Amino acid sequence: MKTTANTILGILIGLLLAGVIWLTARQPSGEAVTLLPPPTPAPISIHITGSVVAPGLYHLPEGSRVADAIQAAGGFLPIADKEKVNLAALLDDGAQLNIENLSFYNTGGSSDRVNINTANLDELDTLPGIGPSTAQAIIDHRRQYGQFQRIDEITNVTGIGPATYDRIKDLITTGF
Repeated sequence: MKTTANTILGILIGLLLAGVIWLTARQPSGEAVTLLPPPTPAPISIHITGSVVAPGLYHLPEGSRVADAIQAAGGFLPIADKEKVNLAALLDDGAQLNIENLSFYNTGGSSDRVNINTANLDELDTLPGIGPSTAQAIIDHRRQYGQFQRIDEITNVTGIGPATYDRIKDLITTGF
């Protein structure tokens, strides 16, 4: 009787194990769950103006700070008043960020441009793309040919081509 009970118990355990193996080895039923990527927040748009290399409209990730916008615009110009800028401030979608010039360049009331007819070497050297030798060339040209009547005449100076002119045209004046 003991062997019969052991045989029945062995068969039951065998059937139980076979059922477990069959349930775990078969293909799952139903449709597979498709995982979607996590949502990406929409970028924010910022309009940056003033004393940066490339003012314009920039699209930055949500949570960006003023420092990110300035970096996207190519960085500060040498004439930028960096002390008035909170680089850690969070940006809002649709904001306009204006980087002011140092008060040294705000001569003559509302003008914030470097006067190419009166500026000295150090003032001209702060313009983007204008180094000490090109600044001296501007002064030499002024001495030889007289004052500039229009700002585009600065392209007559050796070393100042269309690309440099495009970078400085909004930063200079003739005073006329």
